[in-house]
Amino acid sequence: MLGPVDTIRWEGGRDGRLSLLEQTRLPAETIYTKIGTVDELVAAIRRLAVRGAPAIGVAAAYGVMVGLRGAEECDPETLRARVREIAGTLAKSRPTAVNLFYGLDRMVARAERELAAGASSPATLDALLDEAHTIAREDAATCDRLGEVGAELLSSGMTVLTHCNAGALATAGRGTALAPVYHATEHGMKIAVYADETRPLLQGARLTAWELARADIDVTLLTDSAAGSALASGVIDAVFVGADRIARNGDVCNKIGTYSVAILARANEIPFYVVAPLSTFDPELRDGSEIPIEQRPAEEVTEGFGPRTAPDGIRVYNPAFDVTPAALVTAIVTEQGLVREPNLTRVEEVLRRGGRI
Repeated sequence: MLGPVDTIRWEGGRDGRLSLLEQTRLPAETIYTKIGTVDELVAAIRRLAVRGAPAIGVAAAYGVMVGLRGAEECDPETLRARVREIAGTLAKSRPTAVNLFYGLDRMVARAERELAAGASSPATLDALLDEAHTIAREDAATCDRLGEVGAELLSSGMTVLTHCNAGALATAGRGTALAPVYHATEHGMKIAVYADETRPLLQGARLTAWELARADIDVTLLTDSAAGSALASGVIDAVFVGADRIARNGDVCNKIGTYSVAILARANEIPFYVVAPLSTFDPELRDGSEIPIEQRPAEEVTEGFGPRTAPDGIRVYNPAFDVTPAALVTAIVTEQGLVREPNLTRVEEVLRRGGRI
């Protein structure tokens, strides 16, 4: 099995450069995009060169450093203002993935602490780079922990269904929803995966199938519309998905189509698991109705990968995400353990243990 994909790289010191695995070119090409400005990173996030909630949070943290290149000569107040300005710009790149704001908030808070303590601008920049590295390391370690906890739900010979991509490509480590599969496989279990293609951008086909095949995991690709058939056939033992934001009551926002899979799983009495770090929970939102849902360009549906496949001028409904009610979730896998049958009380309990509230 190959090791985790190196999705995000920081090259050099505090004046270094951010390098991102260009996910829009997969599976045909494996190339890296150099990010030299904040605007370049905003564009990369919006066109999904880097995507997945944890990976976006890590990339945004390093993006603050990109924007601060050459800031050693700034006075403390100017530096403080620049950090806040950069964070504000990056915060507008994607509205749904809460990890984006988690990473940026940590960078702003670290700058405030250092400057309040009288640190020089160069020392503050060094501290900010340390914070970005720490966010990346913590995400990788959390992925490992999610793998350990989630693997308790697996046994050798099982086949799981997943939707979109919640593997190494979506994080700074081995992933969220796919981490239990990797962990179980490394410990001798035979686990097979059915990967929904995940319309309209086919992230399951282009990314999940590529990533699992690269790791020598038994993977089968299926169309989104075949998920119900697969779940009804008895071939699927469990569903594992990731999340972009989870409300305080356990409602889960994930890639469009996840809600449909959850309903199909419930109808066929198949457990539906969500694997996500505590950084993906948004304690400020009481339920899923408060989660902002990004609307993507119509062209992703009408001419996503070649010739136009819809009439000119046709109206298109293309939300990037949907919300799965907590009542449809068998358990949420977190680094603090399982949240079975999630509700407001159980989610608040795990958030307290993890210091999120």
